[in-house]
Amino acid sequence: MNTLEIISYNVNGIRSAIKKGLIDWMKETNYDIYLFQEIKANEADIPSELFHEIGYKTHWFSAQKKGYSGVGIAVKEHVLHENTVKGMDIHQYDFEGRLIRLDIGDITIINSYFPSGTSGEERQGVKMNYLSDFFKYIHNLKKERPKIIIAGDYNICHQAIDIHDPVGNKKSSGFLPEEREWMSQYFDSGFIDTFRYFHPEEKHQYSWWSQRANARNNNKGWRIDYHAATKELESQLQDAKIFMDVKHSDHCPIYLKIKV
Repeated sequence: MNTLEIISYNVNGIRSAIKKGLIDWMKETNYDIYLFQEIKANEADIPSELFHEIGYKTHWFSAQKKGYSGVGIAVKEHVLHENTVKGMDIHQYDFEGRLIRLDIGDITIINSYFPSGTSGEERQGVKMNYLSDFFKYIHNLKKERPKIIIAGDYNICHQAIDIHDPVGNKKSSGFLPEEREWMSQYFDSGFIDTFRYFHPEEKHQYSWWSQRANARNNNKGWRIDYHAATKELESQLQDAKIFMDVKHSDHCPIYLKIKV
């Protein structure tokens, strides 16, 4: 194994995505690691055997609240991973199943579902707190594990190029000045937006579409899903893509290939 091919995918309900053909798509693509966000299921209710049958081990970290949030990983059996950590040791986020970590050799993969602020001020406050606490968490971890990939649904568009209507959405959660400023500080503090690393000017590349107003068919989308990588991994980055035509969710999968 000289490379790792990694998918990050907000499935908007793992059981719903399975009904829409997720397992068949995994069989076809056969990547090394699939990182899922918003699984919306207790571990006991997920048909993990479907993943095992096609050669993947699974690790789930569900929210305590039923049908809400949660993250999971499907990793090929031949990919040796020494360590899986559920949560970031902060109760209010771990209660919501926000983060799971996987160590493969000297590389750490973080899979996180960042909170959404769209339902009002209270959740926007939770989101901003998460961003602040996550920043501290990841920089602490970076001291002992310098090679980190942080994948997931960040629920933030960074730049105007990442959203179909930057002017109309400038007061929308997910494109607020303070959220975008956080992303700039994050990338400036030693992290790479891997998609933009390979596609700096590519427009109309989105990873989520509203389910209203035929947004997906008209490609009125937002790029809110990322594979960020620490600068220490820059020489190992090989490719990054967005699979906009794959449809098991209101998001689509994003792809990263690295040398190991």
